[in-house]
Amino acid sequence: MRVGVTKETEPGERRVAVVPETVKKLAAQKLAVSVERGAGLAAGFRDEEYTAAGATVVERSEVLATDLVLCVKRPTPDVVASMKRGAALVTLLYPLGSPEVVRAAVEQRLLVIALDMIPRTTLAQAMDVLSSQANLAGYWAVVAAAARLPKIFPLLMTAAGTITPARVLVIGAGVAGLQAIGTAKRLGAVVEATDVRPETREQVESVGGKFLVVEGVAVTQGAGGYAAEQSDDYKKKQAEMVSQAIARADVVITTALVPGRKAPRLVNDAQVASMRPGSVIVDLAAEQGGNVEGSESGRDVTRHGVLLIGPANTPSNVAHHASIAFSRNIEKLLAHLTKDGAWTIDLAEEITAGCVITQDGAVVHAKVREAMKG
Repeated sequence: MRVGVTKETEPGERRVAVVPETVKKLAAQKLAVSVERGAGLAAGFRDEEYTAAGATVVERSEVLATDLVLCVKRPTPDVVASMKRGAALVTLLYPLGSPEVVRAAVEQRLLVIALDMIPRTTLAQAMDVLSSQANLAGYWAVVAAAARLPKIFPLLMTAAGTITPARVLVIGAGVAGLQAIGTAKRLGAVVEATDVRPETREQVESVGGKFLVVEGVAVTQGAGGYAAEQSDDYKKKQAEMVSQAIARADVVITTALVPGRKAPRLVNDAQVASMRPGSVIVDLAAEQGGNVEGSESGRDVTRHGVLLIGPANTPSNVAHHASIAFSRNIEKLLAHLTKDGAWTIDLAEEITAGCVITQDGAVVHAKVREAMKG
């Protein structure tokens, strides 16, 4: 099977779907790789490195004529329509929000695999692009905040006296949140964290954070890693606790995202105003509407003397390592879905059923098919 890797065209996107180290591993799976000229430059990978690894460097038209096209961001319907009929596409598709791309793929009879739909299971961890990219986003958020905060993070003993450490609050203890907690702790900050899932306390503490606990109120445990609905009394006390933590923090990092929906509002304008001037908030959910009132995607905004950083496409800010992680995820996924250079699609298998969207001119993913009817 001939695999093609495109150069990303979306403004600000610096990642590449496959890096040179992965080319050799794909060759071992009997997948020959063609890479669009200059595809890896923005992430720090030269064409010569791809050639040395065994790839063929070609023009874009030749990439789109391959049996399998790999890209980071979903292509436009026009690009999909220009692909080889009956070929395959692997990308971050977000199919529920891109019905026009799905329709174009059906018309071309493409096998489409959405990386964002891979199940978040233990078996699929090595293929989980969303987690690998969120991990790097959590790291970047802390470094960005540290660079803009007019304080240093660690405790420092000097001849002029003791400098107290910065205080960091991380809201949301998912992949990005846990990495943010660990990174802030390594930089020497005092780190507090909160999450709507009380069962994440052990994870928070394992990376050096203090988990903020609502005292004196019964907690309803969730199932399957998801949060459970809590009582009004719990919600009120949790809101008070979070407000107090925001007011004493120098840096707040918010990480809460809900797949396919607008990000939940976690920090309001009054809470922003309660922080000291010069404090920093990094809203990692800014692209999906924002966790913080007043944050804007792709912009830095100052409110009440507090800097609100609303990054867009955060992993692209560390494109080199984000591409390496993305590429390794791709390699593991293709090892799962192919054998000896041919597809082994089994829609009864959990991972395959979760991420295959279209096949043989039909939408085969039940949730996407239902959404397309509307």
